[in-house]
Amino acid sequence: MHCSSPKMVCETKIVAEDHESISGSKKDAIIVSSSQMWPSLSGSPSSSPASLSGVEEDFKKDNVYIREFHPSEQEVVRRIFYEGIMERIPNTAFRGLKHQPLIQLMYGIFAIICFVVTKSLLLTCCLPIFLMGMRYYFSRKVILSYLECALHTDMSDIENYYMKPPGSCFWVAVLDGNVVGIVAARGNEEDNTMELRRMSVDSNFRGKGIAKALGRKVLEFAMLNNYSSIILGTTAVKVAAHKLYESLGFKHVGVIDHYTLPGMTHSILERMFFQLRYHRYRLQLREE
Repeated sequence: MHCSSPKMVCETKIVAEDHESISGSKKDAIIVSSSQMWPSLSGSPSSSPASLSGVEEDFKKDNVYIREFHPSEQEVVRRIFYEGIMERIPNTAFRGLKHQPLIQLMYGIFAIICFVVTKSLLLTCCLPIFLMGMRYYFSRKVILSYLECALHTDMSDIENYYMKPPGSCFWVAVLDGNVVGIVAARGNEEDNTMELRRMSVDSNFRGKGIAKALGRKVLEFAMLNNYSSIILGTTAVKVAAHKLYESLGFKHVGVIDHYTLPGMTHSILERMFFQLRYHRYRLQLREE
């Protein structure tokens, strides 16, 4: 199967400071506080020090910190990514339907035709269960195919794909010695943009501000390396994911209906029971 570079970004929630201070190459630049680099991230200048201090205290209390990926963590990182994407199956199949009025209308027409043809109220009432079952089946089929592709491309060798190329990096969030969250950044020198990718937090450790901390690490990395903007794309259905990106300063710049993932066949049944909306976000750091 031919796999293009996947662009799904996993939803999560977070905030923390990296307590490591390392100098050297682009990846190893010292990370300054978000309030120093970008006051708008933490609120007004007068309130940002207190706000940042409160965040730091929360993370010290929970022993959460962000650091660069180590090759020995490949499997746990892949597990967190896999589990985060698998959560998309029911979300896409069921929650995603509320954003597809034409599909809802089509399903309603199916119900009317079923009743007219069969004259059976029981069969008509069972039809929605069948339709939701088909949506789950195709959602699972396509997303598993996407996962197979992702796990055999960039997520198969994080060291070579993210850690070695200049302008790219991969971070992990660590709590009590355990990796509980991940995020990647991939730089594009042609248009001087950086892409935020592969953000995910272990479901057992959400609600601690980890996703926002991972996001801010990417923002700091981009600014220290003089990128003009950060972009990301997501098929996330949950509102919380979109609020996270907006809280980091990203602006919604467009949406693609009927987005195509690697492994999709575009069959009639697949089009009837599986649809994705791909949202694009952009954060402008400076004018070119």
